[in-house]
Amino acid sequence: MLLVGPPGAGKSMLAQRFASLLPAMTADEALASAAVASLVGRFYPARYGVRPFAAPHHTASAVALVGGGSPPKPGEISLAHHGVLFLDEFPEFSRASLEALREPLETGLIRIARAAHQAEFPAQFQLIAAMNPCPCGFLGHPTKACRDTPDQVSRYQGKLSGPLLDRIDLHINVQAVPPEQLLNTKSGEQHDQGEDSHVIQQRVEAAHQLAMSRQGSANNLLIGELLNTHMQLAHDAKAFVQQAATKLQWSARRMHRVMRVARTIADLEHSPQVASVHVAEAVQYQRVLGVGH
Repeated sequence: MLLVGPPGAGKSMLAQRFASLLPAMTADEALASAAVASLVGRFYPARYGVRPFAAPHHTASAVALVGGGSPPKPGEISLAHHGVLFLDEFPEFSRASLEALREPLETGLIRIARAAHQAEFPAQFQLIAAMNPCPCGFLGHPTKACRDTPDQVSRYQGKLSGPLLDRIDLHINVQAVPPEQLLNTKSGEQHDQGEDSHVIQQRVEAAHQLAMSRQGSANNLLIGELLNTHMQLAHDAKAFVQQAATKLQWSARRMHRVMRVARTIADLEHSPQVASVHVAEAVQYQRVLGVGH
């Protein structure tokens, strides 16, 4: 997931709460996560069975992020195995670090090759990245004017390559919350405070179990024939996907990712079939960069 919005909109707060929405760890996941953490002395018994949350600073080196050394040790992306990797100020990470994310996002593994050693570490994580839409942060803001030139905006957003963005399923535009809503003082009435994390987590768990009972794996692992078998696209939904892919010039990877998101949306609604409304929502969660410019 890529969160794009102005400073102070709540991107970091949302990311920090994301791990609490994930299904409970299985015994195998807990053991694998603990094993990776123990390799660098970061296993704590009190945290056993709790999904990890790694949030390296954007000044972290590529080695700190992906792993390395002699002998090689896992980096932050492996320490987030079966948990959440949060990368704030996403475009400010080095190009080498960002491009190194492409392999684990696709395969769930990171391979480190050195002259004397080679190592392979697991890296199945939920990536949550956050960024401003432009250097000043206010591109597309309803009340504040952006002071950056189009060239500056283009260079800033261009730090994220197309192949990397193609591997991120959800691109979300996070709008700043008005002060009156934050203070709950409009008309003297309480605003809807939303749902607690555990309520949302129950829906996530139910959708996850639905996918597991149907195909024996999470939706994000569906590829090739398995994706075609378990998508269960309605006729109009299939036509919608084809039209959107042609008009928006999606790559095959992007189209498959949209289909998996649509399958998950249908599971959240307990729908055995993926309808056009589910595909339409999945299409909305595509690139938001360039909004307002």
